[in-house]
Amino acid sequence: MFSAMAMIQAIGFTLGMGSGNYISRSLGNRDDETSGRAASTAFFTAGVIGLLLAVFGTIFSKPMVYFLGATDTIAPYAQAYARYIMLAAPFMMTSFVMNNILRAQGNALFSMVGITVGGILNMILDPILIFIFHMGISGAAIATMVSQIVSFGILLYQCNVQKGCIRIQISKFTPTFAMYGEILHAGLPSFCRQGLASIAVVVLNYAAGPYGDAAIAAMSIVSRFMMFVNSSLIGFGQGFQPVCGFNFGAKRYDRVLKAYWFCVKVAVIMLSCFGVIAFVFSKPIVTAFRREDAQVIEIGTLALRLQLLTMPFQAWVIMVNMLTQSIGYGFRASLVAMGRQGLFLIPSLLILPQSLGVLGLQIAQPVADMLTFVLATVIVTGVLKELKRYVKVDS
Repeated sequence: MFSAMAMIQAIGFTLGMGSGNYISRSLGNRDDETSGRAASTAFFTAGVIGLLLAVFGTIFSKPMVYFLGATDTIAPYAQAYARYIMLAAPFMMTSFVMNNILRAQGNALFSMVGITVGGILNMILDPILIFIFHMGISGAAIATMVSQIVSFGILLYQCNVQKGCIRIQISKFTPTFAMYGEILHAGLPSFCRQGLASIAVVVLNYAAGPYGDAAIAAMSIVSRFMMFVNSSLIGFGQGFQPVCGFNFGAKRYDRVLKAYWFCVKVAVIMLSCFGVIAFVFSKPIVTAFRREDAQVIEIGTLALRLQLLTMPFQAWVIMVNMLTQSIGYGFRASLVAMGRQGLFLIPSLLILPQSLGVLGLQIAQPVADMLTFVLATVIVTGVLKELKRYVKVDS
């Protein structure tokens, strides 16, 4: 169900990041009315799409889990989990939107409170429902659903009650082509990044299938761990985005460049240090997830170490993606976002295992990372030249 949740996140982040970047640029241009309309339009659109996913996902849960790559042994558990995750879809998607709206205004603390409380509640409820009430995988799904609903309530309160926050109002819901064009232009890179990640998981499961459940489990563990690492970096990059968007909207291009290079340095150093530490402890990390299966540990350890070698390059790619998305360069940002999980990873998964076997699975992501690094470097070189030219014109 990871790929299904990734798709829910993809739609939520598309609307949230798209509206958030539009809001930052509008605030920098002192256009509060447009900011309010963008926020409300993204919120209610996410709610409607979430409701549709909840209905159809519940009705067609069995074919959905098979389509997402579940085997006959895994399918019953996946279906039990999907039942509650689909019900939570409207709350998850609107929460992603509100989270990004709050951050776009510079109210990161309010955003953090809503997300953190839900995350902590999820960690508390998981063991209670799984082990004390013996609800198994359904208990884990219910814990996630409840935590998402609580986060939704907190974030909605923050948006509509806290002083200085843009309010979510049905009267400002503006479902026009122009509004959706602005939101989707800025949000498309997020959809490419998150949506292709879910497709890549499906392809990975199919590519790993011929090598048994051990290969599927090992690559799933590595994917989850790396998702955690990349989420931390994306979170750092998202902190950069409101600053970037606001200053770009205010035509302070010098500050955009200064903030970008500062964040690149921090991100590369941070991920390089983390990569070295995780490389040393790769085997214990994989073992913690699947202690009793030596084959899973062997496959997963090598795959994790190979991916950790590309950490500094991933930092560069993500910061390039954040810069281009924040300043409204949607097409170029989408190309970078598509590279790691789509343009390069999916072909690598389809081609490399055919000739290299399990090793092909293990090196597919590092190969995709390096190719994406080259693409991102080519794209950002042109963008940085444009920004420097804007600085000279305004000076």
